[in-house]
Amino acid sequence: MEDIMVQLSPLRSRLCDFDHAYSLAIRIREATGRHQFVLRTGDPIQPFRVTETRPAKDEGLVLHVA
Repeated sequence: MEDIMVQLSPLRSRLCDFDHAYSLAIRIREATGRHQFVLRTGDPIQPFRVTETRPAKDEGLVLHVA
């Protein structure tokens, strides 16, 4: 999987980092009024995911924007 990451743009790593996911969760929360969750995916291509669906117990909750 590291070979794939080397081939991808450096911009991808900035867009896929926690800070970007946190910022996105805040903006979505402000726009919709709905709670947002930042989850760790375990996928190096998309390490974090923002969703308004409550995470399952086995999912890696990193942040809850209420």
